Amino acid sequence: MMLPLQDTLDVIGGKWKIKIILSICNGNNRFREILNSIPRISAKVLAQDLKDLEENKLIKREVVDDFPSSINYTLESYSDTLVPILHGLIDWGKNHRKKLFAIKSSE
Repeated sequence: MMLPLQDTLDVIGGKWKIKIILSICNGNNRFREILNSIPRISAKVLAQDLKDLEENKLIKREVVDDFPSSINYTLESYSDTLVPILHGLIDWGKNHRKKLFAIKSSE
């Protein structure tokens, strides 16, 4: 049971990977767009996490032959398998915030 959980956390864990996936999902397809959409992420960390997500078949990196050439990032269809997990995390976060604020306001 721990090994599959560790595999999951290795792929989408950390501070930025889920935010990167959501940024691309929201239409930010270029490096600079993704960088600007996520406060406080560094370019170096973004580059490494994009590479990791590509290696894990969640995003696709495509070089566009324009002048100057550019790179677009898109979600692979496999990333659709994360949708219910992300919705679950978002729902849990909303409920957790309500619980925390209810406790703080009653103190």
